[in-house]
Amino acid sequence: MRGSAAPTRIRYSVVALAIGLAVLSYMQRVAISQAAGPISNDLHIPKTQMGLIFGAFGLSYALFEIPMGLLGDRLGVKRVLAQIVLAWSACTALTGAAWNVPSLYVIRFLFGAGEAGCFPNLTRMLSAWLPARERVTAQSLMWAFTRWGGAATPPLALLCITWFGWRWAFVAFAALGLVWCCVFLIWFKDDPAQHPAVNAAEREILEASRVLTTHRGGQRHWLSLLLTRQVSVLVAQYFCFSYVWYFYITWLPTYLREGRGQSPARAAALAVLPLLFGGFGSLATGLAPTRLSRRAIAFCGFLSTAVLLLVFTRIQSVVPAMLAMGLASFSSDLTMPISWDACVEIGGPYTATVAAAMNMLGNLAGFVAPVVGGVILQRTGGNWNVLIYTMAVAATISAVCWLYLDPEASRRQRELSLGGAAAQLHGEAPTP
Repeated sequence: MRGSAAPTRIRYSVVALAIGLAVLSYMQRVAISQAAGPISNDLHIPKTQMGLIFGAFGLSYALFEIPMGLLGDRLGVKRVLAQIVLAWSACTALTGAAWNVPSLYVIRFLFGAGEAGCFPNLTRMLSAWLPARERVTAQSLMWAFTRWGGAATPPLALLCITWFGWRWAFVAFAALGLVWCCVFLIWFKDDPAQHPAVNAAEREILEASRVLTTHRGGQRHWLSLLLTRQVSVLVAQYFCFSYVWYFYITWLPTYLREGRGQSPARAAALAVLPLLFGGFGSLATGLAPTRLSRRAIAFCGFLSTAVLLLVFTRIQSVVPAMLAMGLASFSSDLTMPISWDACVEIGGPYTATVAAAMNMLGNLAGFVAPVVGGVILQRTGGNWNVLIYTMAVAATISAVCWLYLDPEASRRQRELSLGGAAAQLHGEAPTP
């Protein structure tokens, strides 16, 4: 071994921090869906205005993605994440103090602006703290727990609302953010080399990651990077991925009630399956052998999603049909860690910016998908299969995108342009 001692494993604690914040961000954003009824009753808010309040989060989340990503790349993850987690936790608590529609709209808009920086900056954090061979595994764990956290939040939020009332429930969720932030500020360092618990052997493992994410002279401007073909194709495939995924958290319960004749309770139980299966899909990618081509996994995952969605429309029995949809979600979520790691390979020192651009398009799909679904259902007289067919087409487009995407080639090209220093270190592990 090159070092005098075995490498420390402080980087795995960073992964745990990332997973904790990812789950927390989903818990805090999903909580309002369970509180919508009590809020509407107490503040006398009609459904049309409640819809605008829901939309305030999505609008600001999309608008502030790239600015928050740029801040992380320029100022460092520690400074930006600490500030935005404190800000959105404060907005979470203030949700419980809202007194009318304008106040609630402003609070949710500011909440979305804060959360916009979460996943781009977490991706940059992992890119600096993990060697190449471990990044996809970490992303897979983070997204698996995020999916499962999203599935578990509705009953947890309902329990808190029942115990404390909706106002104090938001304060309780905000307190979790403050706890995370205190741990993060005390313990985390942007540069692994500056962490006192990281020994020389672990610093050597992480040196390539430091080279990859370091700003140097002569690099292209962030805007010109976003306009490259690789980034354009990356965000396009993620838009199409999100177009499919948002069906699971918007129209699916209605489909199960109206299209499959399920009771509200049974529809709610069955609607959890895509999120549950999706979490296992993300996890499966992290556990896959490193010799498997990530591009091939993404291509086959999206193609399988398209086929399974078509099969779904042909299955009459509701449980087998939902198992097919769960497998479709499993297949598409195989690509989640790969897509987010591609932001590192393509973005380099602008990892958070590229991740923000990709996530912005994903959230734009979160606006487009339910609207398109509503138009299709209205014009076809409630023909749900037509909507499912558009999802299959979107998954196919994502699959085709991965025939053109080559994140590793982008990384190699950047390394060569920097004189090959990073190429010599990228992904090397200490040899016995």
